[in-house]
Amino acid sequence: MAFDTPTPISATAATPNATPPAPSWAMRLRMTRPGFLAVTAAACALGLASAALHAPLKLPQALLTVVLALVAHAGANVLNDYHDARNGADAANHSGLFPFSGGSRLIQNGAVSVDDTGRWAAWLLLGLIPAGLLLAAWSGAGLVLIGAAGLFLGWAYSAPPLVLMSRGLGELAVAGAWWLVVLGTDYVQRGAFAQMPALLAVSYALLIANILLINGVPDAPADASVGKRTLVVRLGARGTALLYLLLALLAHGGLALMALGQTVPHGALWGLLTLPLSLTAALLLWQRTSTPTRLRPAIGLSIAAAVLHGLLTGAGLVWG
Repeated sequence: MAFDTPTPISATAATPNATPPAPSWAMRLRMTRPGFLAVTAAACALGLASAALHAPLKLPQALLTVVLALVAHAGANVLNDYHDARNGADAANHSGLFPFSGGSRLIQNGAVSVDDTGRWAAWLLLGLIPAGLLLAAWSGAGLVLIGAAGLFLGWAYSAPPLVLMSRGLGELAVAGAWWLVVLGTDYVQRGAFAQMPALLAVSYALLIANILLINGVPDAPADASVGKRTLVVRLGARGTALLYLLLALLAHGGLALMALGQTVPHGALWGLLTLPLSLTAALLLWQRTSTPTRLRPAIGLSIAAAVLHGLLTGAGLVWG
């Protein structure tokens, strides 16, 4: 199954004619797609578990770290909605599986405006800078590098001129961003870079990439129609299914090899309990490539696999 790329539609087709009222705070929360923030909370839990093996946790710094990571994820989600409204991808998407794919749909349903969405994304992402500098003053200058890299990836994923999501690099950018969340959470506690969190974060980041990959399958026809050449559009459905399986095997197999090779603690092997979830999702994706509307269970399993992988790996480090 391949996806054609006809001439892109105009971005103005993505916006409703009537101007919606300024969004309430409840609406602003909806704009962040809060259901997806669990993957960031699990990444923070893994980073904290890694740091707890080094020294007792500093709870104020841990709390601020989690809050800033969640805000960064929320801001990236809102920014993505803004740019997918501007490029027409979400307006063209009639086969997305809400709430998993196709954006929040708030702009397309006339609940919020494109401009208000862009302003809210800017407030969320720019507000991270002073709070992040405060956290860096507590923990170390290396956090500035981690935070700057994370903000860059969050912006470059959606925004011109890089638009990594349209160049087949979206999954790589997302994996890198969540790798940084684990690394940064550990760094705040430890005050230095360390090998263990960097290694543990790889398997988690690969499963996060798989979430983006499978979410892109129902979105692929709309993405292709506006010239958004995502990795799924480039590979086709069958190629995407094979890549999904490869990433799932690399995530779990790599973690097993690191634990057996004693580069990470043996307790990390608890993370392997999510392999059946990933393999079931891979099988469903292979079977349903021609009917993407039936991928909802596979997407749910992909999210569960990533979240539980982070939590179980962290739990294994602490109690294993």
